[in-house]
Amino acid sequence: MPAWADPARAAALALLLVGAAGAGQAQTSDLVSKSAFRVCADPAADPMSMQDGSGYENKLAELFAEMLERPVSYTWFPMATGFIRQTLKAGKCDVVMGYAQGHELVLNTNHYMTSAYVLVVPEDGPLAGVTELSDPALPGLKLGVIAGSPPATHMARNGLIGKARPYALVVDRRVESPASDMLNDLAAGEIDAAVLWGPIGGPLVKRDHPGLKVTPLIKEPGAPKLFYRITMGVRQGEKVWQRQLNSLIRRNQPEIDALLTEAGVPLLDDMGARALDVGQ
Repeated sequence: MPAWADPARAAALALLLVGAAGAGQAQTSDLVSKSAFRVCADPAADPMSMQDGSGYENKLAELFAEMLERPVSYTWFPMATGFIRQTLKAGKCDVVMGYAQGHELVLNTNHYMTSAYVLVVPEDGPLAGVTELSDPALPGLKLGVIAGSPPATHMARNGLIGKARPYALVVDRRVESPASDMLNDLAAGEIDAAVLWGPIGGPLVKRDHPGLKVTPLIKEPGAPKLFYRITMGVRQGEKVWQRQLNSLIRRNQPEIDALLTEAGVPLLDDMGARALDVGQ
């Protein structure tokens, strides 16, 4: 007879499972290092995380490590299928610095930034005043977009997909950079505008393309949403570690905002409705 068909056996099994889960959670909490701020990161996710330490997530990690009075250490692995399994879940590191809120693979901290997809155009060109994908100036033009990303749906709704130039969504960032390629094509006049995730596009524009303008797409109606809250990710069950990071985020939000703004990340209010005015 299967356990679920015998109430007594089912009750005993349930008690065993509860005990095992509790023990597992306690063991998982013990995995967090007390001697280093151990970060799981992509070695070539420019401009976010870089093995040479130049990404803004690297600087964010340094900020948190300083607050915790621990050195930063990294476990490097490409941000692709298996990233969480091979790094965070394997106990090799304790935190992912940037993770979308609500993802089931990790336990999210409170969000430390809200950002959105952006439209990038030449600063002195005829599209400089465009703020939404329904603008009548856009049909017939060639827009770059990451294939399969949320803005593609809005572009299709507004008749912009037919002439769009798609760029790959999933690549090995150690050898390819679709966002950089898109911005280079825009600067060269091969496309008329670029649509990118703001925390990637904004910093790349600020660093490499000062002649381009970045406008957050905060006026697009309907689904899918184009703004997202970004958290840190820790292992499921590590509530003490999550609360410790939450406390640091809450108490140091102005410094976090300043770091991200300096990097060129467009920051929005929690509802993605307006840009934050963060002093630099």
